[in-house]
Amino acid sequence: MVTIILLLSCDFWAVKNVTGRLMVGLRWWNHIDEDGKSHWVFESRKASPQEGKTVSEAESRIFWLGLVACPVLWVVFAFSALFSFRVKWLAVVIMGVVLQGANLYGYIRCKVGSRKNLTSMATTYFGRQFLRQTTGDTQTSSGE
Repeated sequence: MVTIILLLSCDFWAVKNVTGRLMVGLRWWNHIDEDGKSHWVFESRKASPQEGKTVSEAESRIFWLGLVACPVLWVVFAFSALFSFRVKWLAVVIMGVVLQGANLYGYIRCKVGSRKNLTSMATTYFGRQFLRQTTGDTQTSSGE
């Protein structure tokens, strides 16, 4: 039981800190500021032409398949332990569901958050371009 929980913790750390960053360019963590308030940070890697390394579709699919399949498998184990009255294994299964579910939730927030950030950046950029055009057009028409 202890070995399984230790291996689950190692898997959680590896997926959260290494695999997610390298395979799909996503990472998340908790930051506590000077006031003691907790802030969750979800970010995605920006594609840069200098870097040259892009996330491959195959690696991304493998990552997301494993990330979704593991919590589903742990939920199946939870129902199996519950209905077979193996209550002592329920603690291990709950730890598995919690750790795998936390990774899934964190990476979904990274993926959705990156789209929202991209949308807000695009809106800001086009808003500034529109403002420049309108102010530029009034300056040229007032100069005539």
